[in-house]
Amino acid sequence: MTPETMSSMSQTALAHYLAIGAILFVLGLIGFVTRRNLILMFLCTEMMFQGIAVTMIAFARYHGNLAGQAFVIFILTVAACEAALALGLVVLLFRRRRTLNADAWNEMKG
Repeated sequence: MTPETMSSMSQTALAHYLAIGAILFVLGLIGFVTRRNLILMFLCTEMMFQGIAVTMIAFARYHGNLAGQAFVIFILTVAACEAALALGLVVLLFRRRRTLNADAWNEMKG
């Protein structure tokens, strides 16, 4: 095998990775829309980020460059920061209302 064939990915394998990424994203989106618990909503957001990351890595591998993989590192960094901020926000909201139901926060005023 030549290095070109070892680094490239077949279209069938790319389609499988894209299907997995799409499934992760759609499941995260459905969970975000249907759930009212704030922690579950943030977990579904993280699942959508992971679906995007799988897709970007698959395209980077298919095209044989590292740009998509480098961008995924930035996505994961943003996701980690978002998770830390979300956890702090959820703890604050729980201390105020003793619930994690998102409907309890409809009447928030700025």
